Amino acid sequence: MPIKTKLEFFLPDLSSEMEVDFADVGISAGFPSPALDFMKTRIDINKLLNLNPLTTFFAKASGDSMIGAGILDNAFLVIDRSLPPQDKKIAICFIDGEFTVKRLKVDKKGISLLAENDKYKPIAVTEDNHFVVWGIVTHVINAL
Repeated sequence: MPIKTKLEFFLPDLSSEMEVDFADVGISAGFPSPALDFMKTRIDINKLLNLNPLTTFFAKASGDSMIGAGILDNAFLVIDRSLPPQDKKIAICFIDGEFTVKRLKVDKKGISLLAENDKYKPIAVTEDNHFVVWGIVTHVINAL
């Protein structure tokens, strides 16, 4: 059964700060705010995302199985391998020789991997599968 998700993995470069301007006032969806002309606050993206250099990885996802969770085709995923797998978390899973990103469903029946797109059926994990939760997705970066 094809999984319909491809992942390309990257290590983060945390050797330098990634500071960007930050508007610490709410961005209005109505009229523009003149306060934006006076932005002086800067934030470090690495610190904002709480990246642990020993356990953080990035992956580029391809496919449409997780669009309901906001993971679009070509999204970059921030993955933390130190976080424990839990019910309802979005995880990078290795099942039967393939990586996939799915929502975990953990209950007394066992583990299922749920897509966030009605085109795809849940994947029931059985003892016949070679299965590992590789990491937990903590952030998603999509292009607009």
